[in-house]
Amino acid sequence: MISKGCEQCAEGGKMVLFVYGYCDQRDCFYCPLGENRKNVTDVYANERKVESDEDVIAEAKRMDALGTSITGGEPQEAMEKTCRYLSLLKEEFGEDHHTHLYTGITGGRENMRRLSEAGLDEIRFHPPLELWGEMHGTEWEDILYVAREEGLTPAFEIPGIRAEEEFLEFLDEGAAEFCNVNEFEMSQGNYRRMQEKGFELQDGHMSAVEGSKGILDEMGDHDRVYFCTSVFKDAAQHRNRMKRMARNIRREFDDVTDDGTLVYGKTWATEQRLRELGVPEEFYTVKSEHVELAWWLLEEMVEEGDVEKGEIVEQYPTYDGQVVERTPLA
Repeated sequence: MISKGCEQCAEGGKMVLFVYGYCDQRDCFYCPLGENRKNVTDVYANERKVESDEDVIAEAKRMDALGTSITGGEPQEAMEKTCRYLSLLKEEFGEDHHTHLYTGITGGRENMRRLSEAGLDEIRFHPPLELWGEMHGTEWEDILYVAREEGLTPAFEIPGIRAEEEFLEFLDEGAAEFCNVNEFEMSQGNYRRMQEKGFELQDGHMSAVEGSKGILDEMGDHDRVYFCTSVFKDAAQHRNRMKRMARNIRREFDDVTDDGTLVYGKTWATEQRLRELGVPEEFYTVKSEHVELAWWLLEEMVEEGDVEKGEIVEQYPTYDGQVVERTPLA
């Protein structure tokens, strides 16, 4: 059985809370952070830049979040902020709001205690690549037991760069609860550095690195190793999160697609013209310079010559409302 955090993520129920963009420990060549997130102190709840605590709560409600994943940069380098948001989420949504945190440093007992007391449920460690295979007898082994003693569920979350038996040993010894292996990916933030290291994309794939799935041959048979593919992240996690948002914020006239996007019509006809045509108020919303309404109704109105022009808009239900496609009607 996969972890509760992964289960909620697969359902699209995990809000992503980016708390801190700095990571002073090392400059990983495969770090996927883009320029807008790297080395910043800004906080983001999903796509929303956080200006207040209310923004975090509003974004969680926007997607009907089951839990939250805390990420960065390095969240343990901003402990006061990280713990404050953990406490905020638990106070607002209760103990069932599952939280997990990604970290690339051990942090020590005091940090584990503070995180646990603030409401963290699960901590996922990503040891530096150069230490893989040499972690026994180091702080990386110690922190797994310390985290458990402080009430956290310790686990590993690593990129699928290569198979490493030591992670399996930690599972069998009872030190770590599970190990998530993410399919190795190229992103806008790491593409140049990855190419310099000799990594290439899979044929016909936009992000997955050639050969990453081969790690399954050596690690994938363990019942507590989970391989998360880039296709699954896009087809399940991201799409399900979009659907959760869309269901929550859709207006009476918005259509929700299978991908979780919203589709509606946009026209520059006046509200008075719509009233003259007998359009019910629940089928449109007046904006400052245009009107948004049911796309199928607008299409019919343009075809009949009742209004001059318009467009069908498809957009994500995210806070930034990124437009996917515009189809002109005239």
